[in-house]
Amino acid sequence: MAINRYRLKHLAKEGNKGAVLANKLLDETDKLLSVILLCNNFCNAASATLVTVLVVELYGEDEYFIMAGTIFTTFLILIFSEISPKVIAAAHAEKLALKCSFILFPLLKVLYPIVWFVNLFVLGLLKILNIKTVFNEKHLITMDELKSIVSDSGHFLPNKNKAIFLNLIDLEKVTIEDIMLPYTSVESINLNQSIDEILEKISNFHHNRIILKNTDNESIFGVVEIQKIFKFLLKNSKEKFTIEDLKNLKDDPYFIPSGTTLYKQIQQFQDNQEKLGLIVNEHGDFLGLITLEDILEEIIGEFNIELPSKLSKVIFDQDGWIVDGGITIRELNKKLKLNLPTSGPKTLNGLVLEFFEEIPEPNTSFKFHGTAFEIINSQDKTVKTVKIFK
Repeated sequence: MAINRYRLKHLAKEGNKGAVLANKLLDETDKLLSVILLCNNFCNAASATLVTVLVVELYGEDEYFIMAGTIFTTFLILIFSEISPKVIAAAHAEKLALKCSFILFPLLKVLYPIVWFVNLFVLGLLKILNIKTVFNEKHLITMDELKSIVSDSGHFLPNKNKAIFLNLIDLEKVTIEDIMLPYTSVESINLNQSIDEILEKISNFHHNRIILKNTDNESIFGVVEIQKIFKFLLKNSKEKFTIEDLKNLKDDPYFIPSGTTLYKQIQQFQDNQEKLGLIVNEHGDFLGLITLEDILEEIIGEFNIELPSKLSKVIFDQDGWIVDGGITIRELNKKLKLNLPTSGPKTLNGLVLEFFEEIPEPNTSFKFHGTAFEIINSQDKTVKTVKIFK
């Protein structure tokens, strides 16, 4: 019903004269209201007086004719001066605002002394009543209002672009734990293994980057790209590949504190020229890893180059879905259109453990937030597979 001020500002920037005048009028809301009401009431009073004079001239001072004339005038004012103009203005707010600004702006200039005089009494009365009025306050839009604007943009914005805008807005709220690959799903190799064992293990990995762990205390030694290993093997024979060569191919680990927002982390990736980070908590415990690609997927959606392990996190079943316990709650909500809380545990495994406060046995069923779950497989102190019913 009301005119869109942001569109009005946009039209003004494009040079629309009506929009420029309308913006100037809205900057002085109290004076705009005064001039509209002055003119409106003047017309209403003039029409009532005119009808009264005509009735007296035609029918004399008969009270019945004067009453009938008054009722008839009130009806006409109500229909043609009050209700109809307001309904039309509400239906065509922008169009009428741009045209009427050419009339109201000069009218305000002409009637400014009267408007100033009237407002002097009005503002004085409001001050006595201790009512504060801030007409020129900047209308700052909140994130939730911005999301509503994007969601209600209709056909003006394609659904894909709409989703990207909404995801961008959420970057300030979503943390790296919400989309990380949990440590239980991170592929790693221990440097105390033989080269043959390491190469055999690497051949079964599904991720491009893997964690190297020290032989003594299982601490993280570095991160290595499998592509670098394959390139080395193409140039050199497998027999010449040693642990030292593997160490030389690694990159130093880039650690990220837990709780970092995606908005901040994407900036840090850019500033530090990094593409992968290892997430640690306040005690230095390794929680999982996140890549620049993970954040980009959170913004624009999943790429169609997913690896088999990533695709198999959710498998459709006859009466539900078989889900990997390491999947994040946020990803699960997106894939299955669920509404599980994201403020607590970040993975399905964590959610199940928090619910039971112990490692549940297979075939254990429970209901949470209106969704039915069944434990399929649990081992090594974690829930590996869960079935979610439709």
